[in-house]
Amino acid sequence: MKILMFGKGGQVGWELQRSLAPLGELVALDYDSSKHCGDFSNLPGLADTVRDVQPDVIVNAGAHTAVDKAESEPELVRILNALAPGVLAQEAARAGAWLVHYSTDYVFDGSGTRPWTETDTPAPLNVYGQSKLEAEQLIQATCSQHLILRTSWVYAARGGNFAKTILRLAQERERLTVIDDQFGAPTGAELLADVTAHAIRHLRQRPDDAGLYHLVAGGETSWHGYANYVLAQARLLQPALQIKATEVLPVPSNAFPTPARRPHNSRLDTRKLQAAFSVILPDWKQGVARMLAEAL
Repeated sequence: MKILMFGKGGQVGWELQRSLAPLGELVALDYDSSKHCGDFSNLPGLADTVRDVQPDVIVNAGAHTAVDKAESEPELVRILNALAPGVLAQEAARAGAWLVHYSTDYVFDGSGTRPWTETDTPAPLNVYGQSKLEAEQLIQATCSQHLILRTSWVYAARGGNFAKTILRLAQERERLTVIDDQFGAPTGAELLADVTAHAIRHLRQRPDDAGLYHLVAGGETSWHGYANYVLAQARLLQPALQIKATEVLPVPSNAFPTPARRPHNSRLDTRKLQAAFSVILPDWKQGVARMLAEAL
């Protein structure tokens, strides 16, 4: 099996290089790759890349993920997040290849408290969410052999993340303020990559399980709860760590105005994925604890 992957430099892409390697020949590209085009702003170049590589599976981990910046450059975001995946879907269909694509909880408006299911009606609040929803629709309309995985609150041991930011601030300040009215499940790039590899093997044997699925870690928390857990774990793992913060105060989202509106309810129902692919998704605390053990 030959796998063509885009976005190798991102958090998920980095972990995918590890998880996909045992499945077969892996061609991993980034936006600045030289031998093949991995630049999502070059749509003809992307099509040429698929035709040159002739993969059995295309995995798209590339995207414009700067949610606030997206509000000021909607045309570029649409090209990178919607039209480019649409091209990959067209070429996958032409080649008879599978397409794996990652989407987001931001396709929903964040209302209510019930976890969102795959059949709930999307209503994105921001440009980023709109672009990701359009990508889903283009893929579904073009390529029958697709796997779309919606996820949320992604982090990785490599690069920056919320947990590392909280740890840095807690060593600088005596009081932190963290949003407590947005709820979701911190989900590790490692978990996304491992489930992706498992799903690809599964779909090669059971193609009827193609489609759209929600994939997040188990359980739920707020950003405030996430921050408290991070600090508690850091104190356990590194008692000598100089944490100044003695207070982590909960505040509403409007305490931190941003160009892009965020959903309050990012809970995703993963029962469909767990049943179809026979997986159990561990509680979010397990992944965060492991990431902190590596980072500290």
